[in-house]
Amino acid sequence: MTQSTKTESAQSVDYLDPKQFIIIKGAKVHNLKGIDVAIPRNKLVVLTGLSGSGKSSLAFDTLFAEGQRMYVESLSSYARQFLGRMEKPEVEYIKGVSPAIAIEQKVSTRNPRSTVGTSTEIYDYLKLLFARAGVTYSPVSGHEVRKDTVTDVVNFIHSFAAGQRVMILAPLRIRDDRTLANELPILLQKGYTRIVADGGPAGQQVLQIEDVLGEGKEDAVDLAYSSLEILIDRGTVIFDDNGNPDEDNQYRFSDSVQTAFNEGEGTCRVAVVGRSGATEESRVFSDKFELDGIVFEEPSVNLFTFNNPYGACRRCDGFGKVLGIDPDLVIPDKNLSVFEGAIAPWRSEKMNAEFLKPLLKNGIRFDFPIHRPYKDLSPAEQELLWTGNKYFDGLNAFFSYVESQTFKVQYRVMLSRYRGKTTCPECRGSRLRKDAGYVKIAGKSITDLVLMPLTEATTFFRTIDLPSHQQQVASRILTEIRNRLDYMERVGLGYLTLNRLTNTLSGGEYQRIKLATSLGSALVGSMYILDEPSIGLHPRDTKRLVSVLESLRDMGNTVIVVEHEEEVMRAADQLVDIGPDAGSLGGHLVFQGTWEEIEQSMTQGTEQRQEAEEGAMQSHTLDFLTGRETVEVPAFRRKSTNFIELKGARENNLKDVDVRFPLNTLTVVTGVSGSGKSTLIRKVLYPALMREKGETAEEAGKYDSLGGSLNRVSAIEMIDQNPIGKSSRSNPVTYIKAYDYLRQVMADQPVSKSRGYKPSQFSFNVDGGRCEVCQGEGEVKIEMQFMADIYLKCEGCDGKRFKQEVLEVTLHDKNISDILDMTVDEAIDFFKKVDTKMADKLRPLQEVGLGYIGLGQSANTLSGGEAQRVKLASFLGKGNPNKGGTLFIFDEPTTGLHFHDIRKLLSAINALVDQGDSVIIIEHNMEVIKSADHIIDIGPEGGETGGYITFTGTPEEMVKLPEGNYTADYLREKL
Repeated sequence: MTQSTKTESAQSVDYLDPKQFIIIKGAKVHNLKGIDVAIPRNKLVVLTGLSGSGKSSLAFDTLFAEGQRMYVESLSSYARQFLGRMEKPEVEYIKGVSPAIAIEQKVSTRNPRSTVGTSTEIYDYLKLLFARAGVTYSPVSGHEVRKDTVTDVVNFIHSFAAGQRVMILAPLRIRDDRTLANELPILLQKGYTRIVADGGPAGQQVLQIEDVLGEGKEDAVDLAYSSLEILIDRGTVIFDDNGNPDEDNQYRFSDSVQTAFNEGEGTCRVAVVGRSGATEESRVFSDKFELDGIVFEEPSVNLFTFNNPYGACRRCDGFGKVLGIDPDLVIPDKNLSVFEGAIAPWRSEKMNAEFLKPLLKNGIRFDFPIHRPYKDLSPAEQELLWTGNKYFDGLNAFFSYVESQTFKVQYRVMLSRYRGKTTCPECRGSRLRKDAGYVKIAGKSITDLVLMPLTEATTFFRTIDLPSHQQQVASRILTEIRNRLDYMERVGLGYLTLNRLTNTLSGGEYQRIKLATSLGSALVGSMYILDEPSIGLHPRDTKRLVSVLESLRDMGNTVIVVEHEEEVMRAADQLVDIGPDAGSLGGHLVFQGTWEEIEQSMTQGTEQRQEAEEGAMQSHTLDFLTGRETVEVPAFRRKSTNFIELKGARENNLKDVDVRFPLNTLTVVTGVSGSGKSTLIRKVLYPALMREKGETAEEAGKYDSLGGSLNRVSAIEMIDQNPIGKSSRSNPVTYIKAYDYLRQVMADQPVSKSRGYKPSQFSFNVDGGRCEVCQGEGEVKIEMQFMADIYLKCEGCDGKRFKQEVLEVTLHDKNISDILDMTVDEAIDFFKKVDTKMADKLRPLQEVGLGYIGLGQSANTLSGGEAQRVKLASFLGKGNPNKGGTLFIFDEPTTGLHFHDIRKLLSAINALVDQGDSVIIIEHNMEVIKSADHIIDIGPEGGETGGYITFTGTPEEMVKLPEGNYTADYLREKL
């Protein structure tokens, strides 16, 4: 788009129809330069540009903030006091705003009970399905548990031919405080005249109650017969001329059966009487939900609710984990045999004699291989170590003994050493009470379904075949479940289970769950704003994500995506590029148009293109998309002779894999989402290395051994996207330790020396030089009722954070406040002439693409990707004492990065490798993968079908793989 075209469009936004466009006029939030943007309605619009160019400021801080503010302002003042305060964004006007839904990356729940199933509402539908259409089966006989209704009994009676005589009986229940002599008169008063006695010398007899009472035989009858029943009614089966049960006869039997159930406390018997008066057939009916002597709970929504005391597992209280004996702590090294001391608690002299010796001595009697490594034992042999037999006491008996001795401190210490959080054995981690698992649909319980990957659950619900009566109840619920599971698969989350805790998900996974939930809710006429939904997705899954975004648009929504992924950009109806650079050099509308316009610019001649670009700002996005800028393939691949070797990694879905990580190289670990990359690096390798170095880390995942050139690694640094500081006082220049030097420089100025100022006078964190009115914050908060809190510039220091006398100290006409207000790029230009050492300290921030951030910018305003790059910059400086011996682990460092910034990042990471350090990167970005010295690919799929090492080697070797390796298929296009 030429400059003149942009000027025309800027002037024309005033005349556009708000029914066709969402119109933003004069946006000045953060670094936006008063831009005008018209976003077409019901289209997929991608906002792109360099990191820090102003994309998020336009999407979230302007558009979404105004949408939310307008909604809150429409409520009553009473309701507003309970909602977040909304500030009006700095903009002339915004017209045509639809209800706004922002789907951001942050996991907004820390609730230990929130799961993928509850977050997506799939679990709510599952509960309803099992409560309404579930069938309960007895765990004893496996037969269906059902209760009989009055209709069932009446239908049984009418299954006999016309003229058949029947008796309807109820068991005679004699209360504890009564005898038969007390009970019979009460029956007479109720209107009953006969009882049926069975099991005596005369067999079954019908006795008149009056006769029994008149002859005084109550006690004799009670002793002579094993069972007594009340004869509720007797009658004959009658049909009308059409062969249907006679209506009056049917009503009579129905009333009698209901009465029998009431008198028999839920039980009644129908006796079919022959001509001789003898019983030919008899059947007992019960309206209680019981079988095999067990009374079952009737399926209800609460029975399947683990957040309710009624449905929660009794053992773990609905948390899915219990504090129990952790088998991995009891048998830490699976390569050892029982003889070599695999069982850790039996290594002491006393326990060896009492518990291990009997096993070693008698193992030959029951053919137990005491010299075979534990990992090679069969499941039955491993189980035997826990259960024991007549020759030795197993581990279960051993820990029972230890628990009985906990009054002694040494046993309490021993028990704590082998205790850990383990999956609850009663509910298998599903959090539900045990009998909820007795209710099944098509052979599966709700526990089975929440523990299976979503891909398997989708197949189950797609192929489910129910009997007609169940199908009628379940059809509507099944449609909702199938739709939601389908959306979860399409956003690339088929490897998750419904039981997975929400607070264990990555930001990208959580965002895609919210996206799938939004699709399931089928809203229309809304404005969805997404923050890089492709984060954490392999290119294979990005295509599916695009189809989901298109579905959202096709339903009648405006979908605005802040994105750097090329695949998503190509799918956009319109591309909006903000730039041309970052920070103060960004904030302009560089390009807005369709792919057709971009392709036309590619086919134009050089002269036409130069003419079109004359006076227009450079678009780094278009340069990369059209191939004018690229990330170069390295000229050579580094080789390594030193390795770290990890053997037998089997945490989560890893399939007992052995991996070699070369040192002094750039290694990229890749594979589809959910294949096991993060598990291998973050849960197994990193904690294992930290333990090896004697440093504290979280508990390492399961593995057999860690070896190789460990002596060549002196430090391990995990550079993830956690914030560098939550305080508003924390900032990039303090994190990279450059502020200490800056304070010293200011304290060395002549004015400082004459006044006796120390470096601490130039800190806004301690008393001394900071403004005491605002405590060095630069602004004062004024709390407003019914409105957003107002932050006013501090009157004491005019927002400069320091006292006036401290601001009088200058370095080449710049005081400490002026310097902190500079961007990194501006500060480097300034210090080049003033103090080259300070410029050198700041240069790493520029090298990782953060030249646009302010020196004094609050750390809590940095994105995850920016925070990660500030950490990287701190190691690129001269301050790393372990330079040349550090192993750096990066978790998706390209998050939030434009192609232009990825090039800068790669050069910074390569600088680490060139100085002798080793780098391992978990990554999906093909620009990074093609730049690797060594690739480790995990797959082939996600979830249970992943966890295998599918390839190790150079990118050139990878592209020679046959079709079918997803990473190789996409890498071919880049090499």
